[in-house]
Amino acid sequence: MTGAHLLAENMTGGYGAADILHGCTIEARPGEIAVIVGPNGAGKSTAMKAIFGLLKLRAGRVTIGGEDITRLSPQDRVPKGMAFVPQTHNIFASMTVEENLEMGAFLRRDDIRGTMEQVYALFPILRAKRRQAAGELSGGQRQQVAVGRALMTRPKVLMLDEPTAGVSPIVMDELFDRIIEIARTGLTILMVEQNARQALEIADRGYVLVQGRNAYTDTGAALLANPEVRRSFLGG
Repeated sequence: MTGAHLLAENMTGGYGAADILHGCTIEARPGEIAVIVGPNGAGKSTAMKAIFGLLKLRAGRVTIGGEDITRLSPQDRVPKGMAFVPQTHNIFASMTVEENLEMGAFLRRDDIRGTMEQVYALFPILRAKRRQAAGELSGGQRQQVAVGRALMTRPKVLMLDEPTAGVSPIVMDELFDRIIEIARTGLTILMVEQNARQALEIADRGYVLVQGRNAYTDTGAALLANPEVRRSFLGG
């Protein structure tokens, strides 16, 4: 099994006594973009939180690079190569862009300047605004800060929860282009998206969840071409 390979197998769990996930399985390989889509309340974000350790599983397991990390806390999953960008509250608004990026590297003891240059090359607007408070940026720019900060940990698996929520279609396309670039470096990307059609267009692997269960699993292209998926989840 390849080092950055992510496998979340037969996940069952939820909040309190109620299970939201029912035997859900998500898998992604190095350099792949895996996308989780489905109707509201399907358990998409819950699956993401379970994979990152924010939700305790009653059954199932999570492995990265073949190592079982099911019982590790979220903090302990970061050194194993996992980075998670939540949908909201994902930046330090009062800190500058550069300070946000530095916060992403808090666990590192090596020279972070090379990684910061890579982030600025990926998101040039952040270099121009590096001394500006992150809270003053547009929604799309704040998302770039959040993704950039996650990349400062040098993850093997980058997890994005609704990265295009609340941004314009143009900004969404730009973010998706950058996500493709990041995947081409060999990172595994796992993404939850409401913009299902656009997300599946860039996905190597897609998961349609319904009520916490895998309803459909295939390549992004195959799911887009599936008449049942199109009719039920993509508006025809």
